Amino acid sequence: MEIMNLVVTGTVGAGKTTFIRSVSEIEVVDTDRKATDDVANLKQNTTVSMDFGTLQFGDEMALHIYGTPGQTRFDFMWEILIERAHAYVLLIAAHRPSEFHHARRIMNFMNRQANIPMIIGLTHSDCEGAWSSEDIALALGYQEITQQPPIVLVDANDGESVAIALVALVQHYMEITAKAEVAV
Repeated sequence: MEIMNLVVTGTVGAGKTTFIRSVSEIEVVDTDRKATDDVANLKQNTTVSMDFGTLQFGDEMALHIYGTPGQTRFDFMWEILIERAHAYVLLIAAHRPSEFHHARRIMNFMNRQANIPMIIGLTHSDCEGAWSSEDIALALGYQEITQQPPIVLVDANDGESVAIALVALVQHYMEITAKAEVAV
């Protein structure tokens, strides 16, 4: 059986832990602790190391899903988790434009560490003040649609929505891998 390692990353409160809990077939291993800094304004608990869940993806593939902490002070975990990843999802809370710059920094960090496929998952797109996917792509530095990774709307609380995002990520991974094999 093939095991595919996926990373779910993004800013604090974008829904990384909830995303993994929504689809994991095992009880999620998490490192949530009581938030004691500015994060406490957004939520009570925060991830300080990682989250881990699994999902059987067909008869031949299992997904190991790792969630990163959103705070920069835990960026050493970003490096550890992305090192063996096959692909990743960058979750962005569409209604908090003040965090788009931080999301872009996370994306740039991940892309420097590993040349792997990624998609952007927009959470909270139904909230007041949510930006459109086109505007968020521009905020992340994508000037042309042909340059940007796939963008999917995702409700981290809904297992079906999360599964659709994971299918999009796996499909994108397979497309990129197939193109690389043809080029060789």
